[in-house]
Amino acid sequence: MRNFNLAWRMLRRDWRAGELTVVGMAIVLAVAALTSVGFLTDRVEQALKLEAHQLLGGDLLLTADHPWVADYRREAAARGLRIAESTTFPSMVQINGTAQLAEIKAVSENYPLRGALRIAPVLNVKDATTQHVPRPGEAWPDERLATALNLAPGMALALGNTDVKIDAILTLEPDRGTNLFAIAPRLMINLADLPVTGLIQNGSRVSYRLHLAGEPAAVAGFGSWAEARLGRGEKLESLDNARPEIRNITERAQRFLRLAALLAVILAAVAVALAAERYLRRHLDSCAVMRCLGASGAQLLLIHGGEFLLFGLLATLVGCGLGYATQAVLQQLLGGLLVTALPAPSWLPWLHGLLVGLILVGGFALPPLLRLRRASTLRVLRRELATEPASIMAYLLGSVLLAALMLWMADGLRLGLIVLAGFLAALIVFTLMLRGWVALLGLVRPAGSGYGWRHGLVNLRRRLNATLVQAVALALGLTALLLFTVARGDLLASWQKRLPADAPNRFVINIQPDQRLAIADFFTAHGLPPPALAPMVRGRLVAVNGAAINPTSYPDEQAQRLVDREFNLSWSADLPAGNRVTSGRWHGNIQRAEFSVEQGIAKTLHLKLGDRLVYDIAGQRVEASITSLRTLDWDSMRVNFFVIAPPGLLDAASASYITSFYLPAARGALIPDLVKAFPNLTVIDVASLVRQLNGTLDQVVHAVELVFGFAVLAGLAVLSAALQASSDERQHELAVLRALGARRRQLARALLAEFLMLGAMAGLLGGIAASLIGWGLARFVFQLDYLPQPHLWFIGLFAGSAMVAAVGWMSSVKLLRQPAMVALRG
Repeated sequence: MRNFNLAWRMLRRDWRAGELTVVGMAIVLAVAALTSVGFLTDRVEQALKLEAHQLLGGDLLLTADHPWVADYRREAAARGLRIAESTTFPSMVQINGTAQLAEIKAVSENYPLRGALRIAPVLNVKDATTQHVPRPGEAWPDERLATALNLAPGMALALGNTDVKIDAILTLEPDRGTNLFAIAPRLMINLADLPVTGLIQNGSRVSYRLHLAGEPAAVAGFGSWAEARLGRGEKLESLDNARPEIRNITERAQRFLRLAALLAVILAAVAVALAAERYLRRHLDSCAVMRCLGASGAQLLLIHGGEFLLFGLLATLVGCGLGYATQAVLQQLLGGLLVTALPAPSWLPWLHGLLVGLILVGGFALPPLLRLRRASTLRVLRRELATEPASIMAYLLGSVLLAALMLWMADGLRLGLIVLAGFLAALIVFTLMLRGWVALLGLVRPAGSGYGWRHGLVNLRRRLNATLVQAVALALGLTALLLFTVARGDLLASWQKRLPADAPNRFVINIQPDQRLAIADFFTAHGLPPPALAPMVRGRLVAVNGAAINPTSYPDEQAQRLVDREFNLSWSADLPAGNRVTSGRWHGNIQRAEFSVEQGIAKTLHLKLGDRLVYDIAGQRVEASITSLRTLDWDSMRVNFFVIAPPGLLDAASASYITSFYLPAARGALIPDLVKAFPNLTVIDVASLVRQLNGTLDQVVHAVELVFGFAVLAGLAVLSAALQASSDERQHELAVLRALGARRRQLARALLAEFLMLGAMAGLLGGIAASLIGWGLARFVFQLDYLPQPHLWFIGLFAGSAMVAAVGWMSSVKLLRQPAMVALRG
């Protein structure tokens, strides 16, 4: 108890003296960064689990891109299961001359089987649960669609070949519990109205769903029966795999956030180790005195270790509180990605924060303190006696524990290993480059009034280890900050430059063969050139070189998705604009069984010239060899196809047509007229979709930048710790120089030279690293012709110089004002 009281008293004294400021800041930042992401992730996971029983609209969900055969309904009825149906597809709706792309959802009378719909009589009025669906002839728009078209109950909305009357505003549907990437607003109608709309045509993208519910044993039995009979394009979802697209999107956002948090933890560990090393040196004298008064080495370790453990626990609790507050901000930044109401977090993020704090203290603060128990009593008489170096094994144990904890919290071995490997690689590269830079500084020999600057540069070489630690930590933080600010803006600007001013901004799909001439006449009558119509046939790749294939034939997830879905095939005698043959020969107008395949998809599916592909098109099989591979200019916004055949090969297939065109902003009224004349067409406003996706991307980026802010602050904590670690030495050095006649101006120049050069090295490295990472992302991820911009290097150089000079000067200016005799006597 006495040792605890001593530890508590020393904690209060050292806190007032500022001895523990850096340690506390580092622990708070690390715990806050990690727990903020942990709290958000935990709440989202809980929300998805709570909604799992409703996300399907039943206990099982069967989804297909074609109508389900009656066998599934008969089997479900025989097992005593209840069945509801829903059909979703995109289409245009229109009212008072205004057209809007919407996702139409037609539901049966008994939908949903689990959960309940909620509707409101008008917009911005309290909603209520309802037990029925729209009656035939009526429709329920969701809040987005009602706001976009200013809809109110009683209005008539044009939907294909019929009009539906708005009856209520749809506020919640169970199997759409989250609004992740909901590009088009929703309109719910009765399934009985679907035939009269005439909207489902050849080539329409329709999702047919069967919702089933019943006794668990019956549901499980039907699931096993159905899973063994599922064909291509058919999928069964249960409570275990409900809404995988939601999980994928949230996991990607959370992965970036975890990456930023883990970087902050690594930097915080460095700051804690540096600050603890300074604490050791400043308390060696007092420990020697206590040893003379009879204190044992174990008692010294218990007192000082207890002080750090108490302080670490307090800092951890503060960090957890700050993390909880930060996750509320993250939730607002990611408002377009997350459900509106999240449950309270569980205890797991609090445990993560506690473990991080304890490992930072136990693994990086206690190793230096272990030497206190061997403080020599002779140091009272001979203060020059040095202590033994820190145990490498103690730091290694702390690093291993921290790495293990990070791998656990990364929620994926791959991400954790990438973070650790990337950090080690950056550490090694930065260290080698900085050592070379510092060596070059030895060639600088300013003369005359340049004494102060020369002395500052020499200090960087003399305190090489401290210089490397400070510069590397700050370079890592600046790399992250520059990458997510300046480099991101450069990437977006590079992408926008690839888009011509008159790039197509509207796509039209579901054009039927007998509508081609009428559509050309429509555009001509409205003073616009008729767009080029491209034929489109939907088919499944079922065999390659005589061997049947299915999604399990490929280990790659992207390849599995491609094989599982229908391809859009086309035919053309001329090589489409924006296409370039990279190998083989273009088929031209020769009517032979040939395919031209896009190079990227050929690589994903391991296809090559000469391979024979078999496509199933509405029950008919078409076989042909690959005679050419092409690259496509996807950013042109033109209509592109993965697979193109010569004319005549696909004539027997039922085709629809697709086109894209540029519509000036002043001609927006053309779209309602087009939809009114051709109700079955679906017009997609690409510009608005790109804006919405960019907005969603910005939400994620802003959230990541917020968490990366913790990493930058942790880098500053490392800088502050490193500067403080050398402050005692710097204080003594400045006092000696003052005693030898150095003027304050010369010493100020020496400090500024040291800090400016340190910041310049870190900032320039950060700028170079950010530009190289940006180039790698552009080249290998986004396929952009982006070259690193030198201005990023200068931004990093000046930002690093200003930041380090400001922090270093504020921490050292008091040393210049201190009389030399006071410092030497201390």
